[in-house]
Amino acid sequence: MMRIGGILIGLIAAAILQCSCGGGSAASSGGVTSGGGTTGSGGSTGSGTSIPKFTHAFLVIEENQSYSAVIGSSSMPYLNGLASANGLATQYYADTHPSLPNYFMLTAGATLTGSQGDGFSGVVTQDNVVRALTAAGKTWKCYAEALPSVGYLGSDVPPYAHHHNPFVYFSDVQDSSTQASNIVPITQLATDIANNTLPDYAFIVPDLNDDAHDCPPGMTTCTDAQVLTNTDNWLSATIGPLLASTAFQNSVLIVTFDESTASDIQHGGGQVATVIVSPLAKAGYQSTTLYQHESTLRLMMEGLSVTDLPGAAATAPDMTEFFK
Repeated sequence: MMRIGGILIGLIAAAILQCSCGGGSAASSGGVTSGGGTTGSGGSTGSGTSIPKFTHAFLVIEENQSYSAVIGSSSMPYLNGLASANGLATQYYADTHPSLPNYFMLTAGATLTGSQGDGFSGVVTQDNVVRALTAAGKTWKCYAEALPSVGYLGSDVPPYAHHHNPFVYFSDVQDSSTQASNIVPITQLATDIANNTLPDYAFIVPDLNDDAHDCPPGMTTCTDAQVLTNTDNWLSATIGPLLASTAFQNSVLIVTFDESTASDIQHGGGQVATVIVSPLAKAGYQSTTLYQHESTLRLMMEGLSVTDLPGAAATAPDMTEFFK
């Protein structure tokens, strides 16, 4: 895949956004009210605010792009608009390389795969979001683009990637057809929005063509700009209706990337863009606290009043600073 010129443009544009997000007013984006921008640090030593109680918590995972390639990029106006109007974690780092252990950190609070990485084929019996949510009486779904069928637990069917769907590895899912039925094609998301049947917790995963990993559909070679533009368009089309729905009024959406580029090994997996979108969040807020994926897991569980925080989520810095 050709990736030309994207890094330089992204670095310049990121500097521009860092200035524009820090103060003044921000335009409304995605149906979420915006306002003046602020910058701060918090985590577990923040100002005494607490995580709001969300009706729904949504997580979207994109792939293999650095913070500087995304934030400020003219190829991603939709995501940057959400960042400007809501919350941006400017010091957020993936836990490791490659992909699958980061997906496990987001859902089980541990990387789990050891040296096998994306080749891991075991069954995960450790505590995880499915177990925690079920014990708390909460509902969940994994909306996976290009998933062959409801409850599919099998191997790759490109552009669907098995190792981008951590739920298929959990014993809780493999041992229960009821739990497996919560893994659904992403087309179900629009239906659930329209019918007001969204779950409490939603994990939203685009396929390889739309997650900034590979070229857009129908293209065998592409530039970085084309990859990012396609991903941004996918976000707008898929997430825009969710943010505009009545169901999102007391909810939160986190958009993050599983890992940075392979050459970026800061804090394990490199610096990635992470945007926190919610009507309950501070508008135009930029955090300088160091966060990793376990903090996102903690945010989603605590926001849904789930007391079981799997693995590293139990001791991860909380993300209270993003909220009013």
